[in-house]
Amino acid sequence: MNGPVETGRRAERLVALTARAGRVRATVDRHGGGLHSLTLDGQPLVHSYDATGAVPFCAGSLLFPWPNRVRGGRWSHRGAWLQLPVNEPELGNANHGFVLDAAFAVTARDRGSVTVSTLVEPRPGYPFLVELDTTYRVEQTGVRVDHRVRNLSACPAPVALGTHPYLRVGHEPTEHLRLTVPADDHLPVDASLVPVAVESVDDAVDLRQGPVLGRRELNTCYHSLGGGRSEHRYGLAAADGRVVELWADPSFAYVQVYVTDRFPDPGGAPTRAVAVEPMTAAPDALNSGRGLRWLEPGEPWHLSWGIRAVGWRSEGAS
Repeated sequence: MNGPVETGRRAERLVALTARAGRVRATVDRHGGGLHSLTLDGQPLVHSYDATGAVPFCAGSLLFPWPNRVRGGRWSHRGAWLQLPVNEPELGNANHGFVLDAAFAVTARDRGSVTVSTLVEPRPGYPFLVELDTTYRVEQTGVRVDHRVRNLSACPAPVALGTHPYLRVGHEPTEHLRLTVPADDHLPVDASLVPVAVESVDDAVDLRQGPVLGRRELNTCYHSLGGGRSEHRYGLAAADGRVVELWADPSFAYVQVYVTDRFPDPGGAPTRAVAVEPMTAAPDALNSGRGLRWLEPGEPWHLSWGIRAVGWRSEGAS
């Protein structure tokens, strides 16, 4: 991890980025290191939030060193049970890792990109030292995000990573949009929202043909996203042909789709929003091992994803 960039910006929470042509603008939240906003010609590609308080519904957050839930916060390592802090008391789980509330340091910055970094230090339930560097770079029609994970421990460390953007197509209501997730399998869950099986998608959760979201309720992890491709792609489409596409490299072998009716709009009123969350591992991976990666001491891991607009006119649309 590089040293922090000072230049008077130590207390700045949001870091603004602008593409060379000026069409794409983004902000990154140093509180949790996530994507706070992304616009094309002033039209939003993600749901943003009031950055004077807590990040609502993990919007844009980085999920590290594991995404999603660990059942009971317990997992076994070298024959002993380890107990993680339970931050989802209503379900009894440890959810989304340790960096949701971390203060990320700005370690590199220019007009169109920023790198934010943090360390996860040894703690109860996770006796490892790992670092996460994340670079956001605005491009012609969106943003590219590159992560570097590195194990600074003296022993192998288990890691997985996810991210939590709520996609949108300008100001189109979410219920009018079509969502395409080309996944053949999903992971059904129990009452604790922890997977209990891997099954083929059924009518309730099948998004392969891009159905209209409507009032559909989803909190579903998908797998079998198609092998042999250079990237996975998920599209949120409006009736006028505009699409917001999330892409992720093959390291992200899982994706969680979550729909809520309670995301706060800029005025604070609840609105419908859909999160498309690429993840390198399945929920409860510290127990199941599905997608979990063990890094050797000093070993780096590089992975990438991004969001781009497809089929938008040069001046956007309202």
